[in-house]
Amino acid sequence: MNICKVSNMESKRSGRPVANQFIIESAHHTIFQSYSTIIGAKDKESGEVCLDEDSWNYSPTTSKYRNQWLGITTKETKDRIASGKIKLYKLN
Repeated sequence: MNICKVSNMESKRSGRPVANQFIIESAHHTIFQSYSTIIGAKDKESGEVCLDEDSWNYSPTTSKYRNQWLGITTKETKDRIASGKIKLYKLN
């Protein structure tokens, strides 16, 4: 059985849970969800990252928390997409 655990992201500033920004942990993936939209997933074993091709850069708020989740800036994300290190897929 593959059970998932959902938790709110925490604000770097206050340490409090952030409304509508979620981390979903499964046996094989860590998933970032903003509101009801999956923004991206990381494979726990390989470290491979994929982002939703339509929503990965949806808004400043989504970008802020995506950056926090990935640990990189929007510029670095764009560079990794361009180089093929981060793949874009339809996740929703």
